[in-house]
Amino acid sequence: MTTGQTPALRLQEISKSFPGVQALSDVSLTVERGEIRALVGENGAGKSTLIKILSGAYIADAGHIELFGEAVAHPTPAGMIAKGLAVIYQELAQAPHLTVAENIFLGQLPRRGLRIDWATARAESRRVMDRLGFDIDPAARVQDLSVAKRQMVEIAKAMVRDARIIVLDEPSAVLAQAEIDQLFAIVRQLAREHGVAFVYISHRLGEVFALSDTVTVLRDGKAVHDGRSADLDPRALIRLMVGREMGDVYPRRTPRIGEVVLQTDRLSDRDLLRDASITLRKGEIVGLFGLSGAGRSELLRTVFGAASRSGGGVQLFGAPADVRTPRQGIASGLGLLPEDRKTQGLFLIQSVGFNIVAASLRRIALRGFISPERERAAVNEQIQQLRVKTPSAEVQVQGLSGGNQQKCLFARQVAAGCRVLLADEPTRGVDVGAKREIYDLLVELASTRDLAVLMASSELPEVLGLCDRLYVMREGRVVKELGARQTSEEEVMSYAALH
Repeated sequence: MTTGQTPALRLQEISKSFPGVQALSDVSLTVERGEIRALVGENGAGKSTLIKILSGAYIADAGHIELFGEAVAHPTPAGMIAKGLAVIYQELAQAPHLTVAENIFLGQLPRRGLRIDWATARAESRRVMDRLGFDIDPAARVQDLSVAKRQMVEIAKAMVRDARIIVLDEPSAVLAQAEIDQLFAIVRQLAREHGVAFVYISHRLGEVFALSDTVTVLRDGKAVHDGRSADLDPRALIRLMVGREMGDVYPRRTPRIGEVVLQTDRLSDRDLLRDASITLRKGEIVGLFGLSGAGRSELLRTVFGAASRSGGGVQLFGAPADVRTPRQGIASGLGLLPEDRKTQGLFLIQSVGFNIVAASLRRIALRGFISPERERAAVNEQIQQLRVKTPSAEVQVQGLSGGNQQKCLFARQVAAGCRVLLADEPTRGVDVGAKREIYDLLVELASTRDLAVLMASSELPEVLGLCDRLYVMREGRVVKELGARQTSEEEVMSYAALH
């Protein structure tokens, strides 16, 4: 961190309101050159609004912005980029069908006369890749890269544009631990050796303490804490974020285990999954853990009928089940909570109510026609029972927080008569308070509604803290079954990575 100079960024008394909502109220934030500052808070705390104001996407109602001591009177997206700001969002804004070099120079391709100078674009891309230590071919198409490498392309783009302040919005949400470690090394290198200032947004509090120098906490649109990360511990940080004690992170439960409801025998798909055999009983929460590419999502999707099965068998409720499509999966009592709720699960521009009943229209129809009364009753029942926080059932689901969007997907499965819930990363991209609500919901579904839950998660403490048993996967295979209370993180990782 470089001190004694003009700060890289200073936001002073930023306020922003929307109809009926005060999103930000007098928020101030300073980031020094070479500093890594974490920005944390629950969903709805104001983080996204603050970053959109910084990037020029929103106009603040009050307050002002300084970059390197220069006041920015009328920030615009193009103007802020020109002043050295880069925002790398969780949902990467890339042209996947174009090459790495084309994405890096998108909008500013070098020219020689009237022609694009492709040789210079590729050479400059290679130069910045080598400088950052990235092993990425500038001629490769972005759609063929892993998520980790696609993020590296965005960092390279920022450096080509001489970014001196970089905002990273939930960059680790879809990365394996090795990729997260590599990302952290890059961030530290750019901060320490090149003086780049970072604003790092994450719901994973372990990352806040592992990476950041300082932390700003937002709650209800206000900055409630600003200080060194080392002066806090995780419980104190949670208390600042939610304004209350969280208690134990994972709810305590005494499971009532019933009969076998799902069994796979040497299940395979056409790509990665190989000979995966698992058993799930009524009332259980069973975890699937593995590193990136281990096959967790593939197993859930194949069981549900969303991926093609190439071998093996499935039994549901004691009888062979030939589930080949999602419609057959739903009719068989299966429900899939997909890994990416926004692109795979939700109809974002549709209402909360539509999203809840989308898989159960046949159940609420009368003689082939949808009954508005039965639809409203089904929607209201799920909103109340699953405690979905929404102004009404008619608002667009994209306006809800991440945790409540996820609850809508839970509600859809319950409304459709789900008896076996296949949950893929059920707490991804939600804040610590919403995580606890989702944990409570999973326990409630398993304990009081006699559902069985098969849950894939990349967060090992989550699997060990919530599940009764877990299966470890590696390279498309189930390699070990372990009791969650009888194992350790070290043992699980040894099966996931070493054996």
